[in-house]
Amino acid sequence: MKIAVVGATGLVGSKMLQVLNEQNVRFDKLIVAASERSVGKAITFQGKPYKVVSVDDAIAAEPDIAIFSAGADASRQYAPRFAEKGTYVIDNSSAWRMYDEVPLVVPEINPDTITRGTHIIANPNCSTIQMVLALAPLHEAFDIKRLVIATYQSVSGSGLKGINQLNNEELTHYDGDRSGVVRYVTTSKPAYPHQIYRNILPHGGDFCVNGYTTEEEKLVNETRKILRAPKIAITATVCRVPVTGGHSEAVNVEFNRPFELEEVRRLLEQQPGVVVQDDPSRNLYPMAITAFDKDEVFVGRLRRDFSVANGLNLWVVSDNIRKGAATNAVQIAQYVIQHIL
Repeated sequence: MKIAVVGATGLVGSKMLQVLNEQNVRFDKLIVAASERSVGKAITFQGKPYKVVSVDDAIAAEPDIAIFSAGADASRQYAPRFAEKGTYVIDNSSAWRMYDEVPLVVPEINPDTITRGTHIIANPNCSTIQMVLALAPLHEAFDIKRLVIATYQSVSGSGLKGINQLNNEELTHYDGDRSGVVRYVTTSKPAYPHQIYRNILPHGGDFCVNGYTTEEEKLVNETRKILRAPKIAITATVCRVPVTGGHSEAVNVEFNRPFELEEVRRLLEQQPGVVVQDDPSRNLYPMAITAFDKDEVFVGRLRRDFSVANGLNLWVVSDNIRKGAATNAVQIAQYVIQHIL
């Protein structure tokens, strides 16, 4: 059993290696690959050094599984070449998600979409993964009619560049007036067009011609595909907040069928991968800081929306680098090892 991690030196790639270790995934050989500028560097895994190789060399090694976190362009270029060798590619980018023939997988929901012939498997967007994990049992029980979503996404969703911008702005002296505006010129290109420190940007991804952003479009399209519900009405607003790690989402759901809150709670508590944190009397609700470096999706603030029939509000939080990327990909790899190979 040979596993390759492509993009192993990046933020998500390094977390994938950590999760592979923690989950005790069975394999005989590990191949760590990255861009040319990283080739030859050493990565330590389970106390042993591994030399970073080129993607071409990783393809030549013909791994059974290749977990990708190298960006959409690299995935479009290299994933088909791995697939031609019989490798099962698990891709974390947006490159393949909306192809009909490519399964878009959250293992707790739709692993059955993976077959022996699907050699490219897409990992959904981080904000989509955590939301659909909470919504899947509710959709099955009550049939979702409409979703209104507002996300509060951490800077780690923009990779190291986002984290570095926030850290640089926090460390930079700003004038002491009430505005808190940072007065400096960064030495590297920032991740965002505006200051993120002490600020919120209603801007995730690139703007589309319809006024929405690519991150908002992902929430719409990926949710429909994963839940196999193309008729759900969905609208979303994505915001970037000055939090290092962990995405938070306010999700308003309108169902076609009536529900009881206790049944909603029971279904969420029974859903694998979901932890309900919902006790207002103790100020217990999900937060990014307590979800950090955890694999679960945390759900709370459960309450009926009295403005519509069959309406529900919930608050969903998860570590976007773990369950939103690395952990979900490793779970897919485990499924492939156990059920496909």
